[in-house]
Amino acid sequence: MDQKAPSTSVEEKVASSPTHTPDSPENVSAAGPEHAPYRLYKRRFAGLLGLVVLNIVAAMAWPWFGPISNDMSAEFGISLDQVNWLGNIVALVYLPSAVLIPAVVSRYGIRRCCDIGVIALLLAAWIRYAGTSKALSSNAAYALLIVGQFFAAIAQPIYQVLGPKYSETWFDLNSRTTATMLVAISNPVGGAVGQLLSPLVGDTRQSILVLAIITSAAIPFVLLIGAAPPTPPTFSGSKKSPPLLAMIRAMIGIEVSPEQHMTGRERTDFAILVLVFGVIVAGTNAFAILTGQYMEPYGYSEDISGLMGACLLLAGIVAAIATAPLFDRVFTHHLAITAKIVVPIIGAAWLSLIWAVKPHNTGGLFVIMAIIGICGISVLPVSLELGCELTRNADGSSAILWFAGNLFAVMFILVQGALRAGPDANPPLNMHQAIMFNGIFIFVSSFLVLFLKGDMVRKARDEERNQEININSMNALSMLV
Repeated sequence: MDQKAPSTSVEEKVASSPTHTPDSPENVSAAGPEHAPYRLYKRRFAGLLGLVVLNIVAAMAWPWFGPISNDMSAEFGISLDQVNWLGNIVALVYLPSAVLIPAVVSRYGIRRCCDIGVIALLLAAWIRYAGTSKALSSNAAYALLIVGQFFAAIAQPIYQVLGPKYSETWFDLNSRTTATMLVAISNPVGGAVGQLLSPLVGDTRQSILVLAIITSAAIPFVLLIGAAPPTPPTFSGSKKSPPLLAMIRAMIGIEVSPEQHMTGRERTDFAILVLVFGVIVAGTNAFAILTGQYMEPYGYSEDISGLMGACLLLAGIVAAIATAPLFDRVFTHHLAITAKIVVPIIGAAWLSLIWAVKPHNTGGLFVIMAIIGICGISVLPVSLELGCELTRNADGSSAILWFAGNLFAVMFILVQGALRAGPDANPPLNMHQAIMFNGIFIFVSSFLVLFLKGDMVRKARDEERNQEININSMNALSMLV
């Protein structure tokens, strides 16, 4: 829970200088509502590292079986649709888990929520590995794989949803978007690592063992994550997020307290944001799960398929790292404009795959993957921060956005699996109709972003409070002089 530091006199605030121990404030930026200083703590970076590492590992389970789907089907005696359900189960369980996270954070804090996640990760890792025993029947092995993925699905939303809340709790106006970006892109980093490693570390059973070892090695990083600093970094960071139910009431126009009220424009903007964010995330996740099934009928190997998915994600990661600090310090009020420019480009790139997925087009496909990654991943933290601005509820808005992404992902994967061509098609089992569905749906949905206004309400409130406090402090100093 957030704590308020005791009031200090003006002289103490002026004379005090920050120390540099891990548990002490790094700097003092302004005085708070009760004239307590807003502060930054160095240990915020350790917690951010822990959150990033755990998010990477939690994300690896979802696309892990995509590049090796055909080998999984052959070695375990299961169908391709059953392999797809190893990804679908993550998305399905993600949905109720995501909406419960704000309540858990409100009651037990960020750290306890992360502890639940690491327990689920450990169970997932070794239950999946138990399913690799050759003594088991196909049905028994598949049941254990599904149960393992069930626990992975509990862990994954925890580290995704907590990103904006952690950045609001520990970081100030000059670094919030960057912190959100690092947590947001760590999930696709995990996806990229999963897609790269799964076909490279031996057969499918050895691959599952490697995933279990990596997961276990990451568990101690949870010890780096703190619940909240002794003194908040901003006015928003000093406020407890309202309950998710209150946010939902505000979203549908039911009267709530003034602090939680959303105007009609804000409700419309958030609805657009949820739909566009959900569709883009779903298209990307569906591609991660179905990469091999998209590409292999046209003659691309498992390794090349995995590299294409990794290219999408890694190109986006580089772009996000480069752009997020600019949104913190330069384009601080231009999140909506950025989305209006970038999102239609994403839609056009996905649409182009309808013609690009064909034999002997490796170079063209890698270029398209890079464009999708650069635009799609870099817009992730922009969307998450814009959700916080519109709702003033960091964990609640994040939960709703990721909920939408995973709900659409389940739909996309099921529909595209049903659109797979038969064994008599040319080429056999091709996914051309699925690629058309994915591209057209994203392309059409992407233009809704042009109706977004996206006022930066939370940032404006923090800036007004900082300005007011600075004026009061200067007035008090002038009276002393």
